[in-house]
Amino acid sequence: MKKLLFFILAGIAVTACTSPKGMVKSKPAAQIVASDSAEFEITILDPEFDTWYQTHYSETIDRSNEYYKLKNGIGVENWNQYFKSNRYSKVVNSYINYNPAEEYGIEVNRKLYWYLKYIEENFRVPLFR
Repeated sequence: MKKLLFFILAGIAVTACTSPKGMVKSKPAAQIVASDSAEFEITILDPEFDTWYQTHYSETIDRSNEYYKLKNGIGVENWNQYFKSNRYSKVVNSYINYNPAEEYGIEVNRKLYWYLKYIEENFRVPLFR
């Protein structure tokens, strides 16, 4: 009886330790979506970001749209390099399709900048360096 129980537990342990057969596609962390009227919105799927954003962002430290575009160009380029090289793969798990020449508007640029800043501070991923 003990041997039977041992073999059952060993079988469960072996099957639990195997890797998944198919590749699981994760949802993108940040996604810029264009609507019909050429206005853009950004969707951030990290539930903790909104709380962090509300405690760190203030209108007194707001920057210009050009500043956000410049910083986002650098941050997104580094993000996509990490994605392509599979570096920081637990955090950087999607490609961000961002073009600094495109006019997304200050709200999208601001939110993307602060999301990249959030990732850099909380997960120590060097995006703006």
